[in-house]
Amino acid sequence: MDAAVQVALILLVIVGVLLLIGTPISISIGIGSAVAILSLMDLDKAMITSSQRMFTGINSFSLLAIPFFILAGVIMNNGGIAIRLVNCAKVVSGRLPGSLAHTNIVANMLFGSISGSAVAAAAAVGGTMSPLQEKEGYKREFSAAVNIASAPAGMLIPPSNTLIVYSLVSGGTSVAALFMAGYLPGLLWGLGCMIVAYFLARKYGYKNDNGISFKQALLVFLDAIPSLLLIVIVIGGIIGGVFTATEGSAIAVVYALLLSFIYRTIKVRDLPKILLDSTRTTAIVIFMIGVSSIMSWVMAFTNIPGMLAQALLDFTSNPIMILLIMNLILLVIGTFMDPTPAVLIFTPILLPIALSLGIDPVHFGILMVFNLCIGTITPPVGPVLFVGCKVANLKIENVIRPLLPFFAVAVVMLLIITFIPEISLTIPRLLDLIK
Repeated sequence: MDAAVQVALILLVIVGVLLLIGTPISISIGIGSAVAILSLMDLDKAMITSSQRMFTGINSFSLLAIPFFILAGVIMNNGGIAIRLVNCAKVVSGRLPGSLAHTNIVANMLFGSISGSAVAAAAAVGGTMSPLQEKEGYKREFSAAVNIASAPAGMLIPPSNTLIVYSLVSGGTSVAALFMAGYLPGLLWGLGCMIVAYFLARKYGYKNDNGISFKQALLVFLDAIPSLLLIVIVIGGIIGGVFTATEGSAIAVVYALLLSFIYRTIKVRDLPKILLDSTRTTAIVIFMIGVSSIMSWVMAFTNIPGMLAQALLDFTSNPIMILLIMNLILLVIGTFMDPTPAVLIFTPILLPIALSLGIDPVHFGILMVFNLCIGTITPPVGPVLFVGCKVANLKIENVIRPLLPFFAVAVVMLLIITFIPEISLTIPRLLDLIK
């Protein structure tokens, strides 16, 4: 049997079986990769190669941005920043039908863009908005669907940990270019959610909130400016070349911590718990990157990506069909796998195919993350779906039906982004980040 086929079968069978019996995905990937290496070389060489690849996979200065952004997100989640962003969003969307639903969407975009985490946005903003919407007579299922559907916008609007991981595994695609490329797709995601919420709010008869005066609105904006400045400082510094994405993530931590101390929402005695929470999340992500690096090496060593790419190109040479097939693959993968391992495993497989079609790696990165964002709100794994349901105190089956219109619009937006690459590439080109 050809080595590539043999290794592919080992990985598929072992990882698949372990996932079916409930083994954590990082352990499943690690065990599958170890067995695959043992099929290629003896035990001593396999152990040395595995440890080297795992160390090499996490030995990256750029990767330091992830734990810092995670820590900044945890600090903001505990530091009173969410409520100020919610109040700011309420001013922006207060005159639309179903204003509290639109407030939830805008707040998720703002908080997600600052924290870089869809799960954190769904928890922080949803926890704040759900009681307010229930008090105003909104159906809990509708409120939960709005919160869940809009939270992933923060994975596209920078800073985004998923885009940092893609930069690492794609061979050094510019983080700054990826960040800038994520703005318009992220805004499109939020706009799509607002369109659905608008029509559903009119259907259910939800009112707007136009009672706030200009003076009150100005005070709310002034109160939110320090929180919003975090985006300007971090992203502006990265794009302006003042500091790298890694240095920007450290600045985000310091700024968020100082702001929380000024707001008096975090005390020194709270820091150990905050550090422990962020360390747990960081450990999961970094371990996942390490074991995925072993799998990536095994696949590269046996030329599995090349074999799959050739198989796909033999099936069809039509670029439109290939893009649709890749989207379908990523949509299916996203329903069973978190974005980080999905990016680590499937970028080496799909990116060469995309490059052979002349697709810019920045555009493909946004396309890939957009697909996986849809997966975060899709059963059976969808982390944002589970968190949003928990915050709303609802069962998943009660939320699926209200989510269907949001799914449909997200898929339409995905197709628009797939076949109109200028949406992703215009801002990076204007800033001379790509050619």
